[in-house]
Amino acid sequence: MARLAKLGQAEANSMHARLYALTRTAVARPQARPISSLSAAYRVSFRPAQYTSPSRLHSNRITRQRCYSTSNESFTDPSRPDLHYHLVEPPTLLSSELPAFALSFLSTPPSSNSSTVIGWLPAATSSTNDEAGLNDFKENPKFRILLHEAIQNGLREKVDDIQINGAVQLGNGWMHVHDERNIPALGRIGDPDDIIATVLVEDGEIRPETYQAMPSYRICTSDGPTQLTEGLAQKLQALLEERAKAER
Repeated sequence: MARLAKLGQAEANSMHARLYALTRTAVARPQARPISSLSAAYRVSFRPAQYTSPSRLHSNRITRQRCYSTSNESFTDPSRPDLHYHLVEPPTLLSSELPAFALSFLSTPPSSNSSTVIGWLPAATSSTNDEAGLNDFKENPKFRILLHEAIQNGLREKVDDIQINGAVQLGNGWMHVHDERNIPALGRIGDPDDIIATVLVEDGEIRPETYQAMPSYRICTSDGPTQLTEGLAQKLQALLEERAKAER
C-alpha cells in the first residue's frame, strides 16, 4: 500500500513488533479472562480505515480501532525471522466480516484453509472498545498434526543433535521434547504448556515409535508461538513447504 511504502525502516520494524506483541501478551477483554496470566502487557493502537499497522510498544493494554484492508500484506517478525504474518480477508475462522493475520513459518501467503497456518490473530475489531490478547489467538488444529508428524519423523531420522545428545545423557527413561521458547532449568521438568511430546529412550537411543504427543502443549503462549531446536525446525520447515505445494 502507498501509505506503508512511505514508512521509514524504524517505523516498519516497530510495526512488526506490535504485531508480535499480540502473541506474547494476554490482556483481559471485558467480561472475559485471558488464557494465561502475564507479568507484562502491551498496548497497541490501530489506525482507522487501514489494516493493523503496529508502530510502538506500550504498556497496560492492547486496543484496536475499526480497520480494514484492501489488499493482502505480509510481515516478518523482527524478533523471530522464521515467523511471518499474512493479512487475509474475511471470512476466516475468527470472523465472517473482519480480516485476520495468518501466522506461518512460510514467507509466502497460505491458502485460506492451509494446514501450514499456525493460527490466526484478529487484524481488526468492529468496536473501538474491544481489547485483544492471547485469548484472541485461534490455533489451527491441522498445524498441530503437521508439527507432531515433523518432530516424530525428525527423531526417527536423527536430524537434531540436541535431542540425540539429550538421549545419550538420559541413558534410559522417558525424555520430554521441550519448546525452545521457554527452556526449563537444568534437571527440571518444563511447564506442561511447553512440553511438546515425550519419547522413550533406551541405552541412549531414542525410540521414535514410542512418541507421544502431549495434549497439554499449547501452540502459542505468552512466550510466543512454537519454537523448535534447529534440526527439528528444519524438518518442520521442509514438511510445511511440501504441504503448501501440495495444497496449491
